Amino acid sequence: MKILNAFEGVFFEIWKLLLEMSPYLLFGLLIAGLLHVLFPSQKIYKYFSGNSIKAILRASLFGVPLPLCSCGVIPVAAHLKKDGAGDAPTLSFLISTPTTGIDSIFATYALLGPVFAIIRPVSAFFAGCLAGIMILLLNKKSEEIKIVEEECISCEKSPSKKPGILLKVKEILRYAFFELLDDIGKWLAIGIIAGGVIGFFAPEKVIETYLGNPLMAYPLMLVIAVPLYVCATGSIPIAASLIMKGMTPGAGLIFLIAGPATNTATLSFVGGKMGKKTLFIYLATIIITSLLCGYAIDVLYNATEYNIYSFQSGKKIIPFSVKVLSSVVLVFFMLISFFKIFFLKGKKVKGDGVLFDVPDVSCENCRLKISSEIRKLPGVESVNVDLRQKKVEVKGEFENRDIIDAIEKAGYISSLYQNKKEDKE
Repeated sequence: MKILNAFEGVFFEIWKLLLEMSPYLLFGLLIAGLLHVLFPSQKIYKYFSGNSIKAILRASLFGVPLPLCSCGVIPVAAHLKKDGAGDAPTLSFLISTPTTGIDSIFATYALLGPVFAIIRPVSAFFAGCLAGIMILLLNKKSEEIKIVEEECISCEKSPSKKPGILLKVKEILRYAFFELLDDIGKWLAIGIIAGGVIGFFAPEKVIETYLGNPLMAYPLMLVIAVPLYVCATGSIPIAASLIMKGMTPGAGLIFLIAGPATNTATLSFVGGKMGKKTLFIYLATIIITSLLCGYAIDVLYNATEYNIYSFQSGKKIIPFSVKVLSSVVLVFFMLISFFKIFFLKGKKVKGDGVLFDVPDVSCENCRLKISSEIRKLPGVESVNVDLRQKKVEVKGEFENRDIIDAIEKAGYISSLYQNKKEDKE
């Protein structure tokens, strides 16, 4: 019975977490789709490519005003990374963006006053820059970004032809809810489930207990905030109410920085798509920044005796019906993604078409990139990328050299492989 109750409790927490995350995730996916259509890859290469100080500064500054939460920023960061952004600016963008935004800056000013409203975006920018610089220092080998002149999206054969509105909308939706969600869906699912488990076994009373002492409040707020899902705006009333009950302002700022910047879904994405070392830098940067800024604001408030307790209660609420609808839509597209991953990705090549060896193909993102490039070629009827055998099977009428060029254009090594018919002969 206890096991059943625990299962029901975890399921409820997962559903509750999904309700809170889904609207922001869908919004982030749509923004990623817009970026994919409106901003060609050359601009990504120019402003965010490689690992340079300028790219880090641009990514951090660009991310501060965007109203994206720690879940909504995932698909946008995946898009930037996929289109040529380096690890350093991608991580900078991934940290600075969810920590604050235009809407949360005004909400912070309304509930916590001008000091918090200033230090919060400044800390977000600082954390993004620090993370990027740490990547530069630890990664001695800079990334080689291959600049690719891509054809016009939505019109495969005529780059000079401007696609219509309907074609642009179609491409936005296709990229956002199919291609990009195929790439990040698994990590989101892992993070949501882990967040539900943590939410059930971590009682809410712990959050509101023993927060008056900085020595206890700082580490406790970090332990709570890092895995917890909370958006930049939604975290403000929580921090305000806790401060009014006796929590130190510095602990509140730690929660405002670490809470929106991290959650189990983001941690899963960074660790799975960018590596363990990047995940360590990501966490270390947020922890260091939040502790330094938290301590600084406590010193400031103690020295000036600034009145932080004159708050106005308020909260930006998304209607429950919108949350439910967003959750249903998100789960629907994630199920489609999982179906393709588990039932189509593992489809073995039969040798009915022409086979190509691709030794460095390894993940779903690889499959999507290769398939997308090959399907642009005239005469191609179907493409099957087998990740297990590391082969690509193409059917249709085409030149083999064109297929190899398309695979190399996607960033992978390729060579022709004999098919079954030739083997029999």
